[in-house]
Amino acid sequence: MKNLTLPIRFGIVTSACLMAYFLILSLMGKHTNVFFSLFNGIITGFGIYETIKYTKMREGNDFNYGKGFAAGVTTGFVATLLFTIFFAFYATELSGSFLTELSDVWSKDYSNFEGIVFFTVAVMGFATTLVLTLSFMQLFKTSNNPKK
Repeated sequence: MKNLTLPIRFGIVTSACLMAYFLILSLMGKHTNVFFSLFNGIITGFGIYETIKYTKMREGNDFNYGKGFAAGVTTGFVATLLFTIFFAFYATELSGSFLTELSDVWSKDYSNFEGIVFFTVAVMGFATTLVLTLSFMQLFKTSNNPKK
């Protein structure tokens, strides 16, 4: 559990940043525009990058691909899970008209639009986490090539 403390902390901070960004968009009335959610990838990516960087600093020579990958995935999954819970709470309790506004903008054909939206938010977060973690580990992994 000790090895997961740093990624969990970074995941909580990353989710807080995602929530703050969403609430700022909500105040400006832009939260129904899905294209603004592209910035979520940048926020999540920064959290994952920093987690892997600090894990490498903390582990020193004991750092390996598995430890970095686990740290990045844990951070992203914690952030995604917390943000999805927040998103569901916001959409159902804080702003009852949000899903109606969103469905007016994007779709009128789905009978269970609410479930599709929550599922999409979670899948997008998990996919972003995996892709960014794999990408960042290319920067942090140690090379097996002999030095000349």
